[in-house]
Amino acid sequence: MTTTPSRTDLLVGLAHRSHAVIREHQHHTGAYPASPAFSAYRGYAWLRDGGFIAEGMSRYGDVASANDFHDWVDRTLGARRSQLDEVLALRTAGAPVPPSLLLPTRFRFDGADGDDEWWDFQTDGYGTWVWAVVEHARRHALDVSRWRAGIEVAVDFATAFWDQPCYDWWEEHDEQRHVSTLGSVVGGLEAAQGCGAITGERAEAARVAVAGARELALAEGVADGHLTKWLGSAEVDGSLSACVVPFGLVEPSSALARETLAAVARDLDVDGGVHRFRADVFYGGGQWLLLSALLGWNLVRQGDVDGARHLLEWVADHATDTGEMPEQVDDHLLHPGSRAEWVERWGSVATPLLWSHGMFLVLADELGLLEETSA
Repeated sequence: MTTTPSRTDLLVGLAHRSHAVIREHQHHTGAYPASPAFSAYRGYAWLRDGGFIAEGMSRYGDVASANDFHDWVDRTLGARRSQLDEVLALRTAGAPVPPSLLLPTRFRFDGADGDDEWWDFQTDGYGTWVWAVVEHARRHALDVSRWRAGIEVAVDFATAFWDQPCYDWWEEHDEQRHVSTLGSVVGGLEAAQGCGAITGERAEAARVAVAGARELALAEGVADGHLTKWLGSAEVDGSLSACVVPFGLVEPSSALARETLAAVARDLDVDGGVHRFRADVFYGGGQWLLLSALLGWNLVRQGDVDGARHLLEWVADHATDTGEMPEQVDDHLLHPGSRAEWVERWGSVATPLLWSHGMFLVLADELGLLEETSA
């Protein structure tokens, strides 16, 4: 007699598949490609994407994979110490900093800068990576000083530029100061302070930056009782969930946290699929699997396990027949008339997106589905 797999069995199986997809595409240098075949992402790794992917792999128990990624970041950032010192000297002297000297948001797999134009000035990835490497070290009782050189570069960059307008998680609107960027920086700098990876003047500068970023976000990044997409706005963004968990810009038990998550769900969640923001025209403004998992992660911490399970199942239902997860799906497009121009420009939606797989692992772990897995 054939036994039909249970829904839980299918979810666990997809977690194993997510691990396999990430492992299959991890570069021999340790870098996690954003998407191995998508035209605009091919050949590049991001600190932001990679930090969350590494968190999923660390939770799965693949310590070696996460170590390899963090080693790659440590080498990549450590090699930019003199470049950053030049930038910091210019800032200290009050001189303008050429954009070409600012550290990039994405890197070639060999650690080099890209040779094509991109929306590069972003600070969120630097905070995200520091948070991720500290979490990994804590989880597996590793010596975080192994990655000290990279952590110091990331901390110094984030500390120096946290208050500057820059591109957001979606590499848009460099004229704004984005609340989810402030949250990412706070999460990383607090993690670095808490584990002792930074000391002395560097730790004090990070403490001042954390206090300033949090004060600024709470003073200018709140409307109608919830965090907002950027300072002075009233809109929400799917990335704002991260300001609660994991980055702790606001206390998860606070009314502000609860209302922020409620606003994300109310404005952006449609049947389990979470949009980036209401004005999103990228590929027509679809629903992003990683944002559903991010909201689910928060719901677990709020005690809504059923709601989180619903979001995980929605993500699972949108994997391909071969178990690959796309960046977004077009079930419910906000601006369908804009989709064709992106398909013509860059081809089909990025599939697989390793960040989607990493976030599936994170939420599966939060729901206790990885307890029987092993790398």
